[in-house]
Amino acid sequence: TCCLYRAVCWHCMGYFFIFMAVCTFFTLLFENVPYGRYASGKYGFPINVKFAWFVQELPAFMVPLYLVLWTPSAKTSQLPNALLIAMYFCHYVQRSLVYPFLIRGGKPTPVVSFVLAIVFCIVNGYMQIRYLSHYAEYPEGWVTHPCFIIGCALWLVGWLVNLHSDHILRNLRKPGETGYKIPRGGLFEYVSGANFLGEITEWAGFALAGHSVHSTSFSIFTLVVLASRAVAHHRWYLNKFEDYPESRKALIPFVF
Repeated sequence: TCCLYRAVCWHCMGYFFIFMAVCTFFTLLFENVPYGRYASGKYGFPINVKFAWFVQELPAFMVPLYLVLWTPSAKTSQLPNALLIAMYFCHYVQRSLVYPFLIRGGKPTPVVSFVLAIVFCIVNGYMQIRYLSHYAEYPEGWVTHPCFIIGCALWLVGWLVNLHSDHILRNLRKPGETGYKIPRGGLFEYVSGANFLGEITEWAGFALAGHSVHSTSFSIFTLVVLASRAVAHHRWYLNKFEDYPESRKALIPFVF
C-alpha cells in the first residue's frame, strides 16, 4: 500500500508540472519571461547575471547529486536509469558549473526571475533524479528499444546544437563591444532561436528515452518557455535590424 501511494504521488507530481506548464503558456501570451533583454525593474532589484545564472542553476546539479550519492538509490545500477541520469548531469554540469562563467556582458537578472528559477531547478531536479534513481522500472532490453535509441540520439543532437549556438552568441561581441548583433552561423542561419531549438530537442529526446510523465512534463515545460522566448527574440530582431534575414524563422527551420 505504501509503495502504491508513493507511485501515485510521483505521478501526480509529474501531472502537476504539466498543469503548471499550461498555466505558464497562457501567462507568456501576455508577458515575456523577464530576464536578459526583457528584464524590467518591476520584477525586483537586479542581480549580476553571472552570479544569478550560477546560483539559480546550481540546485539542478546539487540536489540530484545528493540523491545519487547520499541516499539509497538501487535503481542507478540499472543501465537505462544510469544512462538517463548521465544525460541529465551532462547538461547541468555544463549549465551550472561552466556556462555562467563564460557569459560576456548580459543584463542583470531581476530578483523575481532569479527566485523562480531556483525553485524550478530544485523541484525539477529532485523530481527527475529521485524518480530515476529510486522508482523507475524499465523493461528488459529497454536500451535497445527504438524509443530509447531515438531519444538518446535526439538528446545528443540537441545538446550539441545548444552548445554550439551558445558559443556563437558568446562570440558575437569583440572585447569591449556592447549592444546586440545578428547571430550568424550554425542553425542561426535558419532560425532566430537556435539555442532554444537545441535545448527543446535535447529534453524531447530525454522524454522519449525516459518514457515517463516526469521526463515528459520537463520537456513540455521547456517547450513552453523556450518557444515563447524564441518567438519574442524573432520579433525583437525584426524590429531592431532592418537587414535581418527575411528567410529566417523563429524556431523551426522553413516552417515557424
